Amino acid sequence: MKITIREMTADDVKAVNVLSNQLGYSLTIEQTLQNINIVLQSKDHTAFVAEYEDKIVGWIGASQAIMIEVMPHCEMNGLVIDEHHRGMGTGKLLIDRVKQWAKEKGNDKIGLHCNVKRTEAHLFYEHLGFTELKQQKNFVINI
Repeated sequence: MKITIREMTADDVKAVNVLSNQLGYSLTIEQTLQNINIVLQSKDHTAFVAEYEDKIVGWIGASQAIMIEVMPHCEMNGLVIDEHHRGMGTGKLLIDRVKQWAKEKGNDKIGLHCNVKRTEAHLFYEHLGFTELKQQKNFVINI
């Protein structure tokens, strides 16, 4: 099985939206396109897609994280693999591409946040060498 990784483009919006919906992210195509365009215009963000037989079967987003309390590092902002293509190495290929991007940006660490309910994803990340640092709750307020 030959999977290719390339930079995401605005033309990928429909496939990215469908994949995101598989994990419960229910943005409209217009909202997804708006977010893709913002990511593509930022020097501190990136996104890649995985293709198999000319079909997008996964995507990953990443950004340069600059915070006062920790050293700058790369954050994975999303990783979605089509439910019919999981377990075939696609996620590892996408993460490897983000590792390359992160190194190019001068980082030596990649962080990520994962829903506590996604225990299979936790095992996947641990298998790739990620270490759990802490569990936390996320809060939001409408303004």
